[in-house]
Amino acid sequence: VQLVESGGGLVQPGGSLRLSCVASGFTFSRYAMSWYRQAPGKERELVARIFSGGSITNYADSVKGRFTISRDNAKNTVYLQMNSLKPEDTAVYFCYTYFYGVDYWGQGTQVTVSS
Repeated sequence: VQLVESGGGLVQPGGSLRLSCVASGFTFSRYAMSWYRQAPGKERELVARIFSGGSITNYADSVKGRFTISRDNAKNTVYLQMNSLKPEDTAVYFCYTYFYGVDYWGQGTQVTVSS
């Protein structure tokens, strides 16, 4: 199983970024996919989750209305569109999935929101 994130970077407050996570080594379309983030000195937290069919999503209260999670099962890819970014969104963002009792994490991509 491999999860490879991309799309992070430095952006000004109010800006946008789109993160991508390409998955391989498992049947992507069968499983929920999530984005987590971890800021310096803080615990890792769930940002958004999308279930296998793509129609059911969950979001952390802090990102509702600003972030959108989506997936393309044909491309084995999950996305996180982040709009109206705030300095408090600064963190390493991780792609995550879970099946057969095992957690799988990507290596993370840094998102920095600063002027």
